[in-house]
Amino acid sequence: MSIAPINTLPIEQFIQKVKAAEASNSKEVRIDAVTAKALAFTLGIVMSRLHGDLEKFVCENATSNNDEVIKVELNGGVGWK
Repeated sequence: MSIAPINTLPIEQFIQKVKAAEASNSKEVRIDAVTAKALAFTLGIVMSRLHGDLEKFVCENATSNNDEVIKVELNGGVGWK
């Protein structure tokens, strides 16, 4: 299954608006409804993809062998007091 890339342009544009507002010491950032809708949809897609990836990771690793033994040895190095 191929996963389509996410168009993150609305997020990038919003970040640029915030940077510009900060640079000009502006107290607010205004965006029109169309831009806000695109930003909301893009954030929703990003969050749902992230959640899906997390669920997939948990499912894939839930059945792995958790009884693996890891041995760590510390010798202190040469001349360590």
